[in-house]
Amino acid sequence: MTEFRADVLVVGGGLGGVAAALAAARNGAQVVLTEETAWLGGQLTTQLVPPDEHPWIESFGSTATYRRLRDGIREYYRREYPLRSASRSLAHLNPGAGRVGPLCHEPRVALAVIEAMLAPWQAAGKITVLRRHVPATAQVDGDHVTAMGFHDLETGGDVTVTARFVLDATEAGDVLPITGTEFTTGAESQADTGEPHAAAIARPDNMQAVSVCFALSHHAGEDHTIDKPDDYAAWRAVAPEWWHGPQLGWVAPHPHTLEPRRHVFTPNPDDDPTGIVADQSKDPGSDELWTFRRILARNHFRPGAFDSDITIVNWPMIDYLGGPVIGGTAEQNAAHTAAARAQSLSFLYWLQSEAPRPDGGTGWPGLKPRPDVTGTADGFAMRPYVRESRRIRGQYRIVEQDLAVAVRPGGAVSYHDSVGIGSYRIDLHPSTGGDNYIDVPAWPFQIPMRALVPERVRNVIAAGKNISTTHITNGCYRVHPVEWTVGEAAGHLASFCVARDTEPQQVTATPDLLAEVRQSMAAQGMELDWPNVTYY
Repeated sequence: MTEFRADVLVVGGGLGGVAAALAAARNGAQVVLTEETAWLGGQLTTQLVPPDEHPWIESFGSTATYRRLRDGIREYYRREYPLRSASRSLAHLNPGAGRVGPLCHEPRVALAVIEAMLAPWQAAGKITVLRRHVPATAQVDGDHVTAMGFHDLETGGDVTVTARFVLDATEAGDVLPITGTEFTTGAESQADTGEPHAAAIARPDNMQAVSVCFALSHHAGEDHTIDKPDDYAAWRAVAPEWWHGPQLGWVAPHPHTLEPRRHVFTPNPDDDPTGIVADQSKDPGSDELWTFRRILARNHFRPGAFDSDITIVNWPMIDYLGGPVIGGTAEQNAAHTAAARAQSLSFLYWLQSEAPRPDGGTGWPGLKPRPDVTGTADGFAMRPYVRESRRIRGQYRIVEQDLAVAVRPGGAVSYHDSVGIGSYRIDLHPSTGGDNYIDVPAWPFQIPMRALVPERVRNVIAAGKNISTTHITNGCYRVHPVEWTVGEAAGHLASFCVARDTEPQQVTATPDLLAEVRQSMAAQGMELDWPNVTYY
């Protein structure tokens, strides 16, 4: 058995995990970072989700390192791609001209920039990255986790990592059940949280839909139609009562009004990508599906460089409502994960063969899955997009009353222990319990340190979507810049505890320690407070 020792073990190489590893290393800690897949980056890479960002992201509202990531992605395109001069000169280059956010790009580019950010720390021996390693076991002494065991998916061997602090940055909070850290799943009851949008009865298995995303280009005159899936008829018949028709169709509920909305689909529009304004406060951008999460706009580049745009399919039609992919038995979780992929496969076939076209025909057989973009054999994501993780039972639980505009007309709660900021609507996709969208305005918010710190376990810190939110508030704390900020705060806190020989619970309870670590965070470019901004 291979053994590693570290000050800080970061489990999960998504955005939170990468940010945590960088923060811990730059503050003097020895770090081991593990990741289940071959790629780092999580929802930005392995799940094929371009960034969902707030309207002020180009000016403020993120950490300095998240800004470095964004700047690095843009510089990569300027350096390596044949951009037109007008596109190259854009200060806020959006390579895909996608409408979901101002920086839509290919996952491999984000991966390259993440690897570059980690490289000097790996060369210095401060960060060790273990790819294709799955957390399996934990050694626990009272309220402390002393070591964790991992299974190496490449060799079949086992690895043990001994560390002073364990940061859970996995996509689904996988460290929590293994270490015995108390956690919550699914929907809490209104009697428990007092939230206006909470359910009458708690449903631990009622979670937001997952989606298995995929990448497409379009090549007119070619036929890339996949074989008809064996279960296509079953997926074609899925029609939730409140969906306004079959889920595999162009009509879906509007997230804000729940009224029927007909989507538009126009592959490879001859648009000017330099004129696209991606600002969700002005236009959510999701009516026209091709450009919504487009990650490469061919008109940004010299004529002939690309014969098609590339877009990501992450649309309502692939939200899987059949059941949660966490919380059940291993067999149940695997079955739901496979079903989510089957639904996406059937939707691809529908797009290629049956989808109504504006000209009266059906299907776009020229739609081509792009495995070269996804790093997989079939053009589908390495992992499902998991919107809702297990969540720690933290020292503080963030509830709807802390930030919802309807409840707090004067602004979000100001936390004395803020370790970062974020902004997004309370945006819950339809759920495995049969709920429709919940999508309501929320104020720009802070991230309290106490939401990263468990009630009991002394050396586990939440470093991603598993912080102490509720089912409701998870809807605005789950997006890319917030996950990065949470991870960076967790890594900074862990390294601070190493250096001071203390524990997170002592930091949150000791004003002098709390002030010191927050001052250090601010000095390293972590924004802790919002200027005077409104909601969207």
